[in-house]
Amino acid sequence: MFEIWTEKYRPERLNDIVGHSEIIGRLKAFVKEKSLPNMLFTGPAGVGKTTAAIALAKEIYGEDWKRNFMETNASDERGINVVRSKIKDFARIKPFNSDFKIIFLDESDALTQEAQQAMRRTMEKYTNTTRFILSCNYSSKLIPPIQSRCAIFRFKPLTDADVENEIRRIEKTEGLEITKAGMDSLLRVAEGDMRRAINLLQSVSIIKKTVDADDVYSVAASLRPEEVKEILKMALDKKFLDARKKLADLMIMRGLSGLDVIKAFHREILHIDIPDKSKAALIDKLGEYEFRIVEGGTEDLQIEAFLAQVSALDN
Repeated sequence: MFEIWTEKYRPERLNDIVGHSEIIGRLKAFVKEKSLPNMLFTGPAGVGKTTAAIALAKEIYGEDWKRNFMETNASDERGINVVRSKIKDFARIKPFNSDFKIIFLDESDALTQEAQQAMRRTMEKYTNTTRFILSCNYSSKLIPPIQSRCAIFRFKPLTDADVENEIRRIEKTEGLEITKAGMDSLLRVAEGDMRRAINLLQSVSIIKKTVDADDVYSVAASLRPEEVKEILKMALDKKFLDARKKLADLMIMRGLSGLDVIKAFHREILHIDIPDKSKAALIDKLGEYEFRIVEGGTEDLQIEAFLAQVSALDN
């Protein structure tokens, strides 16, 4: 039977979670005391926020964890109805063999302001029987009254060593062979996101059992570092049209978005041989063009405008 590896290899216990030793230590103390505050898990995607919440529930409730734990995603239903119906209905139910239940609200920063106000009132009303764990990428998008009612845990991107150790464990279990270049490319594309690394590995493994850099970049639809450097070098050498054509061809061939390209440029600009002042100017421009794309600007035009800025640079 086909299994999704991110679920197959999801840690069951807090001790099994990779990284975040300080956070895990605090959560284990809550388990020991069988007492929880409302909590806010904040940090980038794929670093273990959901895994930590589920493992915490399993350790507190044991076999009854599914009766006392509800997981919902705010990005599916952003409005006030998700709070008024789904969340409030579960909060009203009496805990099963426990003093409290846990409601885990993933991507809570997607809630509208109105929904967040309703959430705050719900947290206050059911404080005796329900604990809330809110998860988000950007805590600044949550209203201060919600933040002040939670103990805040900041999850950082996982280190390359942590990601590699887990990937090597999966490699051994699944009978794969990952080359050094393949591992380097996995770590580069994942950028501390364990879920992305595991998903990429599974996608490649469907095609072949030996994983190399070509496979990873192909599946990830990502630009290789050497490709980015070549495009930037063309632009710096005043070969704007050549750089524009090569990038356009790669974007079409790989199905890349403008934001994918911006991100790839950002990684490589720091490593090209130009003065630091020029690097700072280009990164400043990258931020400007990223903002324009996010605001709805035409991706091709924004990327071409950036390459024109690189070509115009006096290096």
